[in-house]
Amino acid sequence: MTRGRDGRVGLAAERRKPVVPTQHRALLAAIIAAIVALSTAIYVSVATGDGTAGDTPVRGRAPHNSAAPASTGTWVGTWTTSPAAAEPGTETAGMAGRSVRNVVHTSVGGTSARITLSNLYGQSPLTVTHASLALAAGTGTAAAADGTMRRLTFGGDPTVVIPSGGQVTSDAVRLTVPHDSDVLVTTYSPTPSGPVTYHPHARQTSYLAEGDHTEDVTAAAYTERTPYWRYLTALDVLSNESDGTVVVIGDSLTDGITSTENANRRWPDVLADRLRTAVATGRDVPRYSVVNQGISGNRILTDGLGRPADNPSGLHRFGRDVLGRPNVRAVVIVLGVNDILRNPQLADPDRILDGLRAMTDQAHARGLKVVGATLMPFGGHRGYTPQRETVRQRINAEIRAGRVFDAVVDFDRALRDPYDPRRLRADYDSGDHLHPSDKGYARMAEVFDLADLKGSAPAEL
Repeated sequence: MTRGRDGRVGLAAERRKPVVPTQHRALLAAIIAAIVALSTAIYVSVATGDGTAGDTPVRGRAPHNSAAPASTGTWVGTWTTSPAAAEPGTETAGMAGRSVRNVVHTSVGGTSARITLSNLYGQSPLTVTHASLALAAGTGTAAAADGTMRRLTFGGDPTVVIPSGGQVTSDAVRLTVPHDSDVLVTTYSPTPSGPVTYHPHARQTSYLAEGDHTEDVTAAAYTERTPYWRYLTALDVLSNESDGTVVVIGDSLTDGITSTENANRRWPDVLADRLRTAVATGRDVPRYSVVNQGISGNRILTDGLGRPADNPSGLHRFGRDVLGRPNVRAVVIVLGVNDILRNPQLADPDRILDGLRAMTDQAHARGLKVVGATLMPFGGHRGYTPQRETVRQRINAEIRAGRVFDAVVDFDRALRDPYDPRRLRADYDSGDHLHPSDKGYARMAEVFDLADLKGSAPAEL
């Protein structure tokens, strides 16, 4: 199934300290203060370690096109993706000398926007000298809608340096971003930076151009199409439509690997549409955006190879990809099938359940409610065995009994073949007997009880 490092600058404790004349101390202090201020302006909002971003926009001198929000609202995620790996073939040059125009799709609208860029897998600092944001002129194009192109800044500066293993959040720009729209986020780096941090299974066409065409409104220079998202990991909006964010963490079933490209038919996309429609028609459901933190091949317990690990486990990335998002109000966990299928031995259901409970506990520590999904059938898939089916059934029994999550969405029951419950129903099957079709993804969103998103984590007695 296709589902950071903390740099500390220390001083030698035993080094003999020179005696600084008293009359020079004030001057020395002033010089140090100036250096710190300059460094802050350059590296503002950079996070190292797992790259967790804060919930507020960076602050600095006024950006070139005024980062001050034009109205009040709540900062929420309207689109996200998880940094999944280092892109093969980019180990030396990265994307040096090329404009990377990522196309992403919004779940809610807002009046201002900001982005997050990641250099999690880079082995050297990433210098971005130019970045922009615009609404797309239509579906399937690199052209920008008239009057929507905005230059992005970082602490008031158009250039930012992102350390290896770090990430940065831009200043906010004033732009009315509609829900259910495509947004173009473009970056340009003139220098080699090593491996590119990317998300390989975007199911969305993005674009590349030779040279700096960051603020080009037309698509003329963007002659190369790409199925990846590079560097960009989040688009937040200042929204009056939403009071918070639902984060869905999962594998390829959430990544939507078999959904139609450029159609936004992953099941979290459909869930976002359902939630927005329910709010608009006056139903008593939360006003939340929905963001997708699925990685194809993802497992609860096991990381991929490399350092930092490609495809980090659900447990290891939970803090970054779920708790690190702005104004998270609820979490949906759809993981476990890969722990069964990709284990060379027979998986231990108790270890998988313990992993799911550990993520639930992390969410509860933040007061967040957790909705979890049963594991869908995979009969007919090349990895199917009766023993693995027994493991799946054991895990689902615990989930349905309410001993793992606060609420349950029963994807197994909704998508299985009623005449052979070990398999997906034929019209819900993409053909590989593991991943749903577009109709299957829609069914997943349809059976999700929106009322389960209400409330917070239950109080511990």
